[in-house]
Amino acid sequence: MEQRAVVTAGTGGIGLETARGLAARGLAVTVVGRDAERGARAVEQITTVATGGRPRFVAADLASLRNVRALAAQLAAEGPLKVLVNNVGAMFADRQQTVDGIEATFAVNHLSPYLLTELLLDQLRAGGPSRIVNVSSGAIKVAKRTFDAVEPPGGYYGFHWYGRAKLANLAYTLDLAERLRGTGITVFAADPGGAATDMTNGTMTSPEIVSPTLRLLWPLVRRKFERSTAGPASAAARPSIVAATDPALDGQTGLLIGPQARPVPAFRGSTDTRTVADVLRLSQQLAPVGDGL
Repeated sequence: MEQRAVVTAGTGGIGLETARGLAARGLAVTVVGRDAERGARAVEQITTVATGGRPRFVAADLASLRNVRALAAQLAAEGPLKVLVNNVGAMFADRQQTVDGIEATFAVNHLSPYLLTELLLDQLRAGGPSRIVNVSSGAIKVAKRTFDAVEPPGGYYGFHWYGRAKLANLAYTLDLAERLRGTGITVFAADPGGAATDMTNGTMTSPEIVSPTLRLLWPLVRRKFERSTAGPASAAARPSIVAATDPALDGQTGLLIGPQARPVPAFRGSTDTRTVADVLRLSQQLAPVGDGL
């Protein structure tokens, strides 16, 4: 029986390289994305290295919670799942709202993977031992640790809001690992460390994405961005591939796999009890798992 893996935002960049790595290790990989042409090209590339089941593409706009529910229903109908890699991520130069009326940074980077994961837990149990990998980011270090509401107080700064959404997802990830301990599902976060991708090339070139204080240091900040996002996507995918497949991690859970593809300490804000409680409350309120809409 083939072992199935799902990689969201898997048609390019880090997600595509992650899908290639999983396929090379014998998993039948489904990549999720919005564009059918990109999906077809991705499947062609994954097929060249696949050693297990045939790879395929499924279209879904993960900025829509309705689409996430439909995707989960489709994937669930296909049976047990061995690996789920929530690679989806987006940073926006300007404040945007999704079709659900939710601030887009929080919706795409946290609510989407949160909801998809929760809706696929039965399939992951059936495929156990199985693994969930949520892709994190070093941007959490500049995040405001306040989750009383979807949007933090103050102005919109894309890099900081992106980091805050990733912090929410890391807090959820580590809490989920404890909730699922002993069930046969292990949970990891993976920090890719940055790479030259459509997201970094398209958004990390303007001082508008950082706070006014950092804009005063923009030449230094931009050089740091350029250095941290200059590497290949194949290298940035290694933490996710290791988290999803490395036998050395069998029986372990709740780890953050760092850019060198080794476990590293999680940012302490991600385990703060108030942060975790507020993130879970917001998640359940905005993306209720039992909602059939």
